[in-house]
Amino acid sequence: MIVDARHRPASLRAGALDALGLGGLLRRLDWLLLLAVVALVGYGLWAVAGVTRFDVAGEPDYYVMRQALAAAVGGVGLVLALVVPPDLYRRHWRLVYGGTIGLMLFVFVFAEAIRGSKRWIDLGPFQFQPSEFGKLFFVLALAGFLVERSRRIGSWSTIVTAVGLGAAPIVLVFAQPDLGTAMVYAAALAAVIFVVGVRWLHLAVLAVGVALLFTCVLWLLPAAGVEVLKPYQQDRLTGFTNPEADPGGLTYNVTQSITSIGAGGISGRGVADASQTRLAYLPEHATDFVFASFAEQRGFLGASILLLLYLLVVWRGLRVVTVAGDRYGAVVAGGIVFAFLFQVFVNVGMTMGIAPATGIPLPFVTVGGSSLVANLLAVGVLQSIHARGRPPGSG
Repeated sequence: MIVDARHRPASLRAGALDALGLGGLLRRLDWLLLLAVVALVGYGLWAVAGVTRFDVAGEPDYYVMRQALAAAVGGVGLVLALVVPPDLYRRHWRLVYGGTIGLMLFVFVFAEAIRGSKRWIDLGPFQFQPSEFGKLFFVLALAGFLVERSRRIGSWSTIVTAVGLGAAPIVLVFAQPDLGTAMVYAAALAAVIFVVGVRWLHLAVLAVGVALLFTCVLWLLPAAGVEVLKPYQQDRLTGFTNPEADPGGLTYNVTQSITSIGAGGISGRGVADASQTRLAYLPEHATDFVFASFAEQRGFLGASILLLLYLLVVWRGLRVVTVAGDRYGAVVAGGIVFAFLFQVFVNVGMTMGIAPATGIPLPFVTVGGSSLVANLLAVGVLQSIHARGRPPGSG
């Protein structure tokens, strides 16, 4: 359960630190978290430079330059998010939620279908994926609702309403179709409900409900002739549960991914000799399976450094939960960090065959400007919460 802000010193309550100037905010940053993120961005650019070296003939730096531009835009967004007081999101959570729903609906109306999915909005030479930014807005809005109802957090009406509010954007993202991002939204929903302090009985009932939902979607409804998942989504799940079923077709991607990771050995094969990546035997080597491609090129050592950087970000992010100046900040930080951890775990897991292939990007590494900018914005929110939280060593 999160400690109520009323038990904190008056000088630390919401709003008391909102008048901090930029200098005051900088002094109260979590510099270790910031350095870890900067290292991740740099390491990710290095990874992209190697993974995409041969993807565009005559332009070996094509993708890394676009990724670097996205990193610069995200850096500006991080600073802007740092300046904005988190309490502003709390007071206007309805507007944030409406904007999240609006983004999802905008995609259905204006987005062009690419490979059967409506996820991207064309902005000249760039593509914008609203659902990536929706991950952050989703957490900000739901945390605002739950904190507003904190005195009634033990009632079923509050829990059911929160799940209903969360279900709307989840369904809209799922219908794009984007199963992976919908799973991230669901993980964020679970995180904010847990961190806000819901009763264990309610959590157990929700867990049973989720299990029943998965059972219906995967088995009961298809048996009755109602197909909820797209055929390729069913194939991915079937391939995960039975990886030996069709290694040349159904499970080809995962098979090639595991081969790539194993081929990297301890120190990697290097960019020029990483044949799985260079000759495109590994599909989606710059997006879904970028971790496998990077592991082939840089080996166990390179992949371990990447995972350690992720661990450092998660550790410092969890620390933000403990030093947040109020309940809202703690809930938002918990939702952001858990969603981040979920993405890393599922993406890395699917490249090793221990999680289903769902199309979840690898934060700070997968080629894609929307994901990179959205993650840097989320870090900015974490830093804003930290800067306005309790000083180190306070009670």
